[in-house]
Amino acid sequence: MIANRSVPTDTVLPHIVYRNVTDALAWLTSTFGFTEHYRYGEPDGPVSGAQMTLGKACIMLRATRPGEASPVEVGHQTQSLTVFVDDVDAHYERTKAAGAKIVEELHETFYGERQYGVEDLDGHHWLFSRHARDVSPDEWGATIARG
Repeated sequence: MIANRSVPTDTVLPHIVYRNVTDALAWLTSTFGFTEHYRYGEPDGPVSGAQMTLGKACIMLRATRPGEASPVEVGHQTQSLTVFVDDVDAHYERTKAAGAKIVEELHETFYGERQYGVEDLDGHHWLFSRHARDVSPDEWGATIARG
């Protein structure tokens, strides 16, 4: 297998659609602390896509195409993205100070994560999380699949 220079091949790489990729790049950088890896588009045209990272997390941004819409355009959430960060408390303070819409205050979940929820400029739902304690899924009511 040929190595992928952009992202490890054992990583799930979400592609998130935005009305304006340039605006999303700026917002995700200033609010969440993502770093732009690369961008692409037609010469002298708008940015049509980009890859960003936050720690080991990688995401792709893509401009909406005909027949597609961002959550803010359709009026409801379409998915939720979880990103694990080393210092979720500091990340929460940064995001809140930037004026982002916090939809779930920072707390520890019954399944052992310290996390908070936030909506971005196009209505995508994000969870930023840090593992707080080990809790077996069966301890909080999940059924573990046995293979």
